[in-house]
Amino acid sequence: MKLTWLKWSALPMAVLMVGTAAMAQGQSSTQSSSAPAPATQPATPAAKPDPSIAQRKENQQDRIANGVKSGQLTAGETANLETKEAAINGETKADRAANGGKLTSAEKTQINKQQNGVSKQIYQDKHNANTANTGKSEVGQRQENQQDRIAQGVKSGQLTAGETAKLENQQKGINQQVKADRAANGGKLTPGEKTQVNKEQNAASKNIYNKKHNAKTQPGAKPKS
Repeated sequence: MKLTWLKWSALPMAVLMVGTAAMAQGQSSTQSSSAPAPATQPATPAAKPDPSIAQRKENQQDRIANGVKSGQLTAGETANLETKEAAINGETKADRAANGGKLTSAEKTQINKQQNGVSKQIYQDKHNANTANTGKSEVGQRQENQQDRIAQGVKSGQLTAGETAKLENQQKGINQQVKADRAANGGKLTPGEKTQVNKEQNAASKNIYNKKHNAKTQPGAKPKS
């Protein structure tokens, strides 16, 4: 009888101890889950890299395209600038081929030096007294249209520097012919001369189209459709 009483009196005590332990565990879990997360440190912005050789080329082409579009660069000036750009591009390609696709530090320095020279010439040509003054005549508007198409091809990367130089040399020849014809006829063109100029511009127009839609593009330009 005494043993039975001890057994039944110990049971509530055990239940009370188990409940107390469960409550303590629950409070601990609640506190840990509600604790604020440690603050994350903001990422340090990466330093901007210096312009690459390819970016420098693209910048030069954009400046030339803007000059052609605005009329600040004549066909002759553009042809001269693009001939120099084509030479730099050829040198870069040869240097990469000789070094497993990379340029040495000395080669990068040399190319940047050459691009600095071209950059100064672009500025000088765009700010001198020479402009692509095509006028409002039919022949003049045709010349302006051709220049706009060439400028768009340079800007988009569809025309390489070498292609642009050839197209602008072609335009330069037509412009010189028009100037000479006007000088010989009191500032005007005869119907026969107009016909001849339009014939030459038709050939130039086809040449512009073919060069803008062939497989050649500036480095980094989107493939031609």
